[in-house]
Amino acid sequence: MAVDRNSRIPPWRQIADALRARIASGDIPPGGRLPSTVELEQEWEVARETIRKAVNSLKEEGLVEGVQGMGIFVVESQPPAGRKADGR
Repeated sequence: MAVDRNSRIPPWRQIADALRARIASGDIPPGGRLPSTVELEQEWEVARETIRKAVNSLKEEGLVEGVQGMGIFVVESQPPAGRKADGR
């Protein structure tokens, strides 16, 4: 995939949206591991910081969590649509 560099939507947001769609479709199921940072950098042709920002956005939403030394995984139970994991 490629980031639309002419879009008003920042690259990190485009990537977060695409990963969110993969999670919602079941392409990356609950308990499934996201591609590594290096894999995402290569797939999207962006800097590591852009990938980190996209993944952190998904973490803040409660969609994924990091497991030290193992990667980033989709959480088993998703928060209700339109609500973050902290209830907001």
